[in-house]
Amino acid sequence: MNRFLAKKANILANEVIIDEQKDIHHITRVLRLGNGDAIGVFDSEGWEYHVEISAVSQKEIRGRIIDKSRNAREPEIKVTLFQGIPKHGKMESIIQKSVELGVNGIVPVFMARTERKAANNMTRWRKISEEAVKQCRRAVVPEISEEASYEDMIRALKSMQFDAAIFAYENEECHTIKEALKGIENKPRSIAVVIGPEGGFSDEEAAALKEAGGKPVSLGKTILRTETAGPAAIAMIMYELEM
Repeated sequence: MNRFLAKKANILANEVIIDEQKDIHHITRVLRLGNGDAIGVFDSEGWEYHVEISAVSQKEIRGRIIDKSRNAREPEIKVTLFQGIPKHGKMESIIQKSVELGVNGIVPVFMARTERKAANNMTRWRKISEEAVKQCRRAVVPEISEEASYEDMIRALKSMQFDAAIFAYENEECHTIKEALKGIENKPRSIAVVIGPEGGFSDEEAAALKEAGGKPVSLGKTILRTETAGPAAIAMIMYELEM
C-alpha cells in the first residue's frame, strides 16, 4: 500500500486530510486512485493509518480512517549523528542511508577541515529524510537540524543530553563500538555519534571531544570515507542494541 505523510493538524478524529500538491498529484494522476481506494498515512510521531479515500478535489484529498496502529519499525535507541559537513553532494547520501538504518536525528557540523562552500540546501536535505522514511516504511521523519558550529556541538555533548557519545577516530586502533557500548553500565537509550569530514578531525577537535566525554572508536581495520563512516557506525550500534 502506498504511504503518505500527513501533518499532525490534518489528522482528525475519524478523518485524514492530504493537502500537499505533490501527494495529490501522485495519488490522483500517477496512481489514479479515487473514492473508495485505500492508502496508508503516517504522522511522523509513530502512528500509521489505514485510510479509505472519501473525497477528492484539486486542493485536498480527504479519507476515512479505517484503522490506526503504532509503527513497530522505529528503533528504541535514539541515535543522533553529528556529521562533519562533507563536500557537495555527499551529505545527501549520508542522510538517506542513515535514515534507512534508523537514525533519530542528524546535525550537520562545520569543522576545521570542512570546505565552507560544501554547505547544501536545508530544504533539500529534509526532503531526502522524508523520502527515505517512506521508502523504508518508518513512521518518524528524523530531524535534520540547522548547520551547527563545532563549539555548538561540544556544548550539546557536555549538556548530558545523551547517555553516551562516541566518535570515529582514525588514530584509534584498539577500542571498537562494541567495546565502547559494553563499557556503559546501563543500556543507553540515546547515543551521539560524531563523524569528521574529509580529512578527519584536527588534533584540537579530537581533544575537545574527549574532554566533552566522547569515546574514540575504530570502525575496523580500514579507513572509511566520511559518507560511509556514519551509516556504518549506526548499523553497528543498531546491531548491538536493537537485535
